[in-house]
Amino acid sequence: MNDDVRNIVLGLIATGLSAGVGWFARTYLWRRALRRKQVFFGLPPGSDCLFVVNRQMGGKESSVHRNDAFALLEVSALIKDCGANVQIVTHDTARQGFGDRAEFCVGGPVSNARTTAHLSSMLPGITVNTDTEQHEDRGAILVGGETYRWRPGLEEHVLLARLTGGEGGRPVFLLSGQTAVSNQAAARYLSRHHTQLARKYGADSFCLVLKVVNSDAYGPDVTELVADVTRPARTPAAAAV
Repeated sequence: MNDDVRNIVLGLIATGLSAGVGWFARTYLWRRALRRKQVFFGLPPGSDCLFVVNRQMGGKESSVHRNDAFALLEVSALIKDCGANVQIVTHDTARQGFGDRAEFCVGGPVSNARTTAHLSSMLPGITVNTDTEQHEDRGAILVGGETYRWRPGLEEHVLLARLTGGEGGRPVFLLSGQTAVSNQAAARYLSRHHTQLARKYGADSFCLVLKVVNSDAYGPDVTELVADVTRPARTPAAAAV
């Protein structure tokens, strides 16, 4: 074997080894990221989870707002990535505990009775104004001494929370917004930022207030993180005074 042939063979071997190492590294990193996603969402491969839908305010009892349906699509992509299965149930038929299966609960307490239960049992420091008549504080979220008001089409807030408890330890993800657009915005924020959220909070509970800016013009696309209200949200209001 002359020097030229030997160099070609060595070059091919080096290229093959480099490609193999690169493939292994990418596969390892992809699998590790997938495992972290599955842990964060409580969705091991083949597991089941609940998606609890609300009813459209002012609509028929069984109707779901278009933007809440879009929120389901955002979350469904995450569930599919984890290799899990989703069961869709309406808020008034989800009469079961939490912790056995991961859960995504969408909608504020006006349109979702299960949200009301989750707020009462796991986020007692949060008060949501559920009045139906028009006034400044209609739909406002009160937590930690701050009031997050609803300015239709201009400024809408939504609670995005990961809550743990109950038997089994699987989390509940609560997306409780002042509007259906804000519910979808929370689902999109969760989809885009779950890696950062998992890195920051791990398997712990958290509760964030997000703000959707000028939804009349931008829909759910322009969303800002306003505050981390985990501590005051989990502290009963009477104890926080």
